Amino acid sequence: MSEEWNWHPNLPIPYSSFEWPLRPISILRSLVKSWFELSMRLVILGTAALTANYLQPALERCATFEFAWIAQIYLRNFALITIIAGGLHLFLHTYKLQGNKRKYIAREFAKNKNMFTFRNQVFDNMFWSLASGVTIWTAYEVLYFWMLSNGYIPRLNFFQNPISAVALFLLTPFWLSFHFYWVHRFLHWGPLYRRVHSLHHRNITTGPWSGLSMHPIEHVLYLSSCLIHVVVPSNPILMLFHMQLQVLNPTASHSGFEELLAHDRKQMALGNFYHQLHHRFFECNYGGESIPWDKWFGSFHDGTAEATEQLRNRLRDK
Repeated sequence: MSEEWNWHPNLPIPYSSFEWPLRPISILRSLVKSWFELSMRLVILGTAALTANYLQPALERCATFEFAWIAQIYLRNFALITIIAGGLHLFLHTYKLQGNKRKYIAREFAKNKNMFTFRNQVFDNMFWSLASGVTIWTAYEVLYFWMLSNGYIPRLNFFQNPISAVALFLLTPFWLSFHFYWVHRFLHWGPLYRRVHSLHHRNITTGPWSGLSMHPIEHVLYLSSCLIHVVVPSNPILMLFHMQLQVLNPTASHSGFEELLAHDRKQMALGNFYHQLHHRFFECNYGGESIPWDKWFGSFHDGTAEATEQLRNRLRDK
């Protein structure tokens, strides 16, 4: 294992199957794995269905802005991220129930560091995730349900348009990938990075609470992908799945661990070494693995020492 990491997957890491020439079998295998392997995406499908059926205010209540239904959405969202991020943190980092197995960086979270709010990395991450993240997440959902209830935006009926509904579910991760790449590149523009995005990049060693630990301006930009539901006919469960995928998936991808283990056997996919490299080296891997944006625009890091040297040369030549 390299000195840089406690553990890492086989290197070089692969990039998207959507490369020319297209490889249909590889693409199909990747798509099937992304939806049917036990991962946060599958968990979030379940939480979105549960939310839509049991934890969502009746749509007619949302026609006017009232404290009760807005508070219901806020408290639900607060509880969801607390249970999932908090549960992963307790399992992986507090009680260390799988030790350092499949952990990218062995270093513990920072304490007594002035760079973090409350001089504590975990408290810092929890504060920004809950105080800012949950608030802005809720605000977008409140706006959507208010507009939908009043007929200001188009609604997709699942039973009348099942093919369109399934297609939108399948396309959601690709839209998120597209939106994330370009917003993320914008956030790495010097003035915006220094004033906004640097708050998220305090976290080189990441944990479940790091995923949504952002400046409020970044939360507004990051979560703005949901505005597509204002122009594309959608449905409450599609909106809930979209938002929960964007908010809850980072608790796993930033967990610091590749997999959740029990008795040394993989139970669920967790981390994302592709994005872990971004937190380590900053100016690479701005996007995700589903579409090769970084490969196309010259910012892909495959985890090897050669890629690190190329990155340093590129930054030196700027």
